[in-house]
Amino acid sequence: MRGLFYGVAIATAGILLMTACHRAEMSRPLIVILIPSQDNPFFKSEGDAAAARAQALGYRVRIDAHGDDAYRQDNLIDAAIASNAAAIILDNAGADSSIAAVRRATKAGIPCFLIDREIEADGIAKAQIIADNSQGARIAAGEFARAIGPNGGEYVELLGRESDTNAQVRTNGFHAILDTQPNLHRVAAQSANWSQSEAFQKTETMLEAHANIRGIIAGNDTMALGAMAAVKSAGMKGIVITGFDGSPDAIASIRSGTLRATALQPAVLIARLAVDEAHRFLQSGSTGKPERQVIACDLVTQQNADDYGEFEKVR
Repeated sequence: MRGLFYGVAIATAGILLMTACHRAEMSRPLIVILIPSQDNPFFKSEGDAAAARAQALGYRVRIDAHGDDAYRQDNLIDAAIASNAAAIILDNAGADSSIAAVRRATKAGIPCFLIDREIEADGIAKAQIIADNSQGARIAAGEFARAIGPNGGEYVELLGRESDTNAQVRTNGFHAILDTQPNLHRVAAQSANWSQSEAFQKTETMLEAHANIRGIIAGNDTMALGAMAAVKSAGMKGIVITGFDGSPDAIASIRSGTLRATALQPAVLIARLAVDEAHRFLQSGSTGKPERQVIACDLVTQQNADDYGEFEKVR
């Protein structure tokens, strides 16, 4: 009987301890992190970086993906409001379609800190911290033109999802440089919607139609890798391919010489900055920074590829 009594007492103490720990955990303020996808390495890296920084600062975190679906994003914002979140870190589902959701959270007393993508409104979010997509596109295009050389030639372009503001900003940045090169001629452009498989298919079609192309410039690394696979499948060599984002797979391909360059978006740095500013705002009522903040991208080539890790400079 005594052993049974002790066993029950120990079990009860364990349950009480677990309950106390759960209560202590639930008493910590919640930061909700909303990203487009947890499968895409770029978005996963920014979500993980934001979560790690928030946890280090003493917050609970919840990460959800909206899939670039404004309706799903609305539901996730409503869930954050219902959960009485302290703050929302958001990589949004559309510059226009996200305004109402951000405004609704703000009116509910939940400050929003935007990363990677802006919204077309000021004074609603507490911060909008983005990579300088225009500057990144220009440095990537400059390296693309240098690699092709002064004789120039024909090239094709893979564009991102049409609904994503960054896709248009990047293509405009590319052409700010490439359109000034008299010997470079874009002969085709296709949207591959940020997708590697779609980029493979679109590149195959463009290679069949334009056998003499000298280069492929892609709006993100995922599409650049799809283009690279299509070029290899076609048995073609000497085609310059550049991307954008700074993904680990792209940097590995740059090291091996199969991809020329990428413009690395400092996703990890931006995510940490957003959480730091959220924490500062929750503590003091101010981020201490302007709402719109633009962070420069880095050009990654074979010469400096070892200096970069997963969407951040490591040395």
